[in-house]
Amino acid sequence: VQLQASGGGLVQPGGSLRLSCVAPGVDLDHHAIAWFRQAPAKEREGVACISNSDGPAYYLDSAQGRFAISRDKTRSTVYLQMNSLKPEDTAVYYCGSAPYYCSSFPSNYGRWGQGTQVTVSS
Repeated sequence: VQLQASGGGLVQPGGSLRLSCVAPGVDLDHHAIAWFRQAPAKEREGVACISNSDGPAYYLDSAQGRFAISRDKTRSTVYLQMNSLKPEDTAVYYCGSAPYYCSSFPSNYGRWGQGTQVTVSS
């Protein structure tokens, strides 16, 4: 079953967006959920990840302090709150699930959402 990513859009620099990743049938106590992004002509890069159960969260250096990942197990949903957005944050954002632990390698994630476009522009 695919994950379902949503919440992207067009926002001005300095603005905020909250992305949602619904993970039907994924036990968040036993899976890590990560947000990756891919800009045109660039490789997919990990932005944030939250480990299984009460495990730690990890962030891309450029996202640290601006983005926050959280989960609601009752809704099988992981959120990415993005504040102080910059034009370089423009990309398609994908969420993926992996067994237990976060990884920076997209190949470690077995399920993906369809992607949601984030555009930061004035």
